Amino acid sequence: MYTQFSMWEIYEHRKVEKQLQGIPVEILKRYEKWKDIVYVSGPEGLKRIKGFRDEALKGEWQGYRSSRLNLQYRVIYKVKHSKIYVQVMSVTPHDYRRK
Repeated sequence: MYTQFSMWEIYEHRKVEKQLQGIPVEILKRYEKWKDIVYVSGPEGLKRIKGFRDEALKGEWQGYRSSRLNLQYRVIYKVKHSKIYVQVMSVTPHDYRRK
């Protein structure tokens, strides 16, 4: 039996590295776990884990998705190219007004 197994690619916006500096260690660990799940299962894997509360965004952020890392921190990302890669736009305290 042939099983096709594909991994997702994760691209972080250039500002994400700076945003990750100074965030609490537990948030950084949760973000790394988030990336592990996305790498193997894509956004569908995030939907299976209720704690991430993965959801589509509206308004200014329409076309993007958000996953909860804790009550305050979110990962904002966009799926592009027919499920080939995930572009992480932001890892910040909850404030969707800035891009």
